[in-house]
Amino acid sequence: MSDDFELDTDDLKRRMDGAMANLRTEFASLRTGRASASMLEPVMVDAYGSMTPINQVGTVNVPEPRMVTINVWDKGLVGKVEKAIRESGLGINPQLNGTIIMLPIPELNEERRRELTKVAGQYAEHARVSIRNVRRDGMDQIKKAKADGMSEDDQKFWETEVQELTDKMIAAVDGSLETKQAEIMQV
Repeated sequence: MSDDFELDTDDLKRRMDGAMANLRTEFASLRTGRASASMLEPVMVDAYGSMTPINQVGTVNVPEPRMVTINVWDKGLVGKVEKAIRESGLGINPQLNGTIIMLPIPELNEERRRELTKVAGQYAEHARVSIRNVRRDGMDQIKKAKADGMSEDDQKFWETEVQELTDKMIAAVDGSLETKQAEIMQV
């Protein structure tokens, strides 16, 4: 009866890869001294009664290495976009010019670099938690199968598989974090 149990490790890996993809997206939003449109991806604007990404309320451009501009399509949202950027923790002071919001990217000082490495650490911890939650789901499936009559040998085998996958993904998160922190601290 229990020989039929087959843990869907592909599903667990896919979900853990999703946590890694999300981490990469969050890391892309951390600025390293150069302007990029991706730095605004995590910023959400309260538009039309729901939280909306900035790139869905205006056009984001990078006209020069230290400037990002947002051409907001709806005049009524300019104030909300500006407020969302101020509250995002990016450390950028928006300047208004009609429906265009200009974001001059200041040179990163040592203190701001340290703050950004801490933010990167928080993003990495969120990814680790997500991966551990997927691990817990896998372990719960194994426990349920054990209760349904799975042998102890099979249980140990599947638990080892899930743990190895988890360890590999956590190591990938740690590696990404080290790389991003080194990139941020580079002058």
